[in-house]
Amino acid sequence: MPPARAILVWAAVAAAIVAPLAIAATSPLLQWRGPVYVAACFAGIAALALIFAQPLLAGGYLPGLPPRRGRRVHRGVGALLVAAILVHVGGLWVTSPPDVIDALLFTSATAFSAWGVLAMWALLAAALLAALRRRLRPGPWRLCHTALAALAVLASVVHALLIEGTMGTASKWALCALALAATAKALRDLRAWAVLTR
Repeated sequence: MPPARAILVWAAVAAAIVAPLAIAATSPLLQWRGPVYVAACFAGIAALALIFAQPLLAGGYLPGLPPRRGRRVHRGVGALLVAAILVHVGGLWVTSPPDVIDALLFTSATAFSAWGVLAMWALLAAALLAALRRRLRPGPWRLCHTALAALAVLASVVHALLIEGTMGTASKWALCALALAATAKALRDLRAWAVLTR
């Protein structure tokens, strides 16, 4: 890839990740909130940005990252993603334990809570599979990991779109659309389901 095009690709990815965080930083909804709640909000936005980055890394679409190095970065970003989720949920737990309990039990009155919990469990299960990769058969492992990751992306996008929160509407929709598009392309190109036809 020509250097100019590579720079444009990286600039576009950086803008898609940084813009929602920058817009959220100016949100009036955070003016009277405590630091724990603010940290939880930004951890959630960071998690969505990392979800967008993961299929780009898994598919080898970022210039300057050979497939092997891209997979290593993919694993590292996966660890950051798990950390962001734990901070997000942990911060919400500190600020309002009853709401988190209702969400975990799927008894919350807000629809976005159930989607958030579904995304969390799918992401944690995908991360657990990643940790156990060497102990499992490659084909079934890849299929299960990919299916859980796809479910996590879909549930995370629905969760984010249903929330009227600190993220700007346009930047949120753009980031969600990019995450879905990147995931769809990676699913098509990597063809993890091919193991089912063998």
